[in-house]
This record gives sequence, C-alpha cells and structure tokens, in this order.
Amino acid sequence: MSGANDGDFFRFCVSCGGALAPRVLKAADGERLVCQRCSYVHYVDPKVAVGTIIRTSDHGIVLVRRAIEPGYGRWVFPGGYIDRGEKLEDGAIREAREECGLDVELEGLVNVYSYRGKTPIVVVYAARAVGGTLHAADEESLEARAFARTALPWDALAFESTGQALNDYLAKY
Repeated sequence: MSGANDGDFFRFCVSCGGALAPRVLKAADGERLVCQRCSYVHYVDPKVAVGTIIRTSDHGIVLVRRAIEPGYGRWVFPGGYIDRGEKLEDGAIREAREECGLDVELEGLVNVYSYRGKTPIVVVYAARAVGGTLHAADEESLEARAFARTALPWDALAFESTGQALNDYLAKY
C-alpha cells in the first residue's frame, strides 16, 4: 500500500461510498486501496512541507521549540506544510514569519528529505533574516532563539530531517 497504515484511515470510496480494500494492481507497485463496488483506486499522496534555516546578522541559526506534537518541547527550524497552489518559496517565507516573527530572504535550497513510511516530503531552504523581531510568533512555538553554530541543541532536535538539514546547511554555508 502507498502508506504504512492507509487501510486504518481510509475505508470508503470518495467516488461511490463503497468499501475500499487492498489489492495488487501491478506487482511492482504493491497494494493499493481499491473500491470493491466501482474499482476506483484511492492513491494516498505525500504532504509537502518546507523549512527555513535562518541566519541572523550575527551568524546565529534560528530554531523554534515546538509547542505541539509530534516533537513537543524539541527544537526545529521554522517550517510547515505547503497550501495547495502555494509556491514552495512563498510557503517557506510565510512559515518563517508565522513561527518566529522574522522576515527572510531565501538564499538557496539546502536539500529535499523524504523517509520510507513517513508522510511528509521536507524541502529546506537557507535564508537570512532581513526584518521582523525574533520571538515565538504562534501557538506552535514555545520559544524562538538564535544559536551559535557551536551551540546547536543536537540532542534535543525534533526530527531526523532537522538534524540532517542542519548538517547539510553547515557543510554548504
């Protein structure tokens, strides 16, 4: 199936309301959820998230401490899901402003991260702060702080992608 537990979440066809059941359509693709009544194939697409590793004027790296699960109380760079029809770059700039109060200018792509069995594809940009005031700007953040490169909280990062992207950023910038 396209995700580890799709059958746990999707039970009925969006086309006719019939029951969905796993079925192999092509051996190379594995199981897909297929309507037993109308044969509609339900594809579960990944979600796209963006993150922004922000450099401050004194070369600090901005991280926010999460106020929500998963990863409550742990550190991440500002980021979140892209809205349908939104450009990735616009979403990265929006998420930075929403989560840490900073206006940013994107400097380049750090990398793209995806993981077997996980829903999001995470697109991470490097950016520099060009305005605003650093603070926990929404209900998703407990705290926002700029860390020196040598003082990043490696043992308190929220996600695998956070650590990988920070390492890639530090190697490139």
